[in-house]
Amino acid sequence: MNIRKIVITGGPGTGKTSIINELKKRGYVCLDEISRQITQKARQDGIDQLFLTQPLLFSELLLQGREKQYNQANTQQETFVFLDRGIPDVLAYMDFIGDAIPENFERSCKKHSYDLAFILKPWQDIFVSDSERYENFNQAVEIHDSLLKTYDKFGYNLLDVPFDSVTNRTDYILNVVNNL
Repeated sequence: MNIRKIVITGGPGTGKTSIINELKKRGYVCLDEISRQITQKARQDGIDQLFLTQPLLFSELLLQGREKQYNQANTQQETFVFLDRGIPDVLAYMDFIGDAIPENFERSCKKHSYDLAFILKPWQDIFVSDSERYENFNQAVEIHDSLLKTYDKFGYNLLDVPFDSVTNRTDYILNVVNNL
């Protein structure tokens, strides 16, 4: 079976998780964002803000987790698997904070390609900070620009998801996906 891996990306607070949750409610296989899990695990281990205190370690853990998700997507019995962020997101965030990007990160992006990638633009009306989201709205805009640049570098034509209700945004994505 040819499994289509579809990334939903965007800066923080753009509505990705809400769309992923709606896709799940509709019966689609979705793989969740893993950065919150890594952040929460680090806190359990006594590191309050791993992303800020050890950014390379945080990025390495994200890369490993996203590679694992990519491989997990290949084992599904469904035609479409939706992922809340892809491997290029790791590099985009590293670019945003000014970290050097190791060669193995670049290789991973080249080795693990997605069939389609949607991007959600920063949307101030729905943006909310929380205990795992450190960025403010202006930083979310900068991250969006970094995502555009990084995905473009690896040959993706990111598809913009228009501002709308979660239901309509999800319908938009499914309409595109079902017409592949």
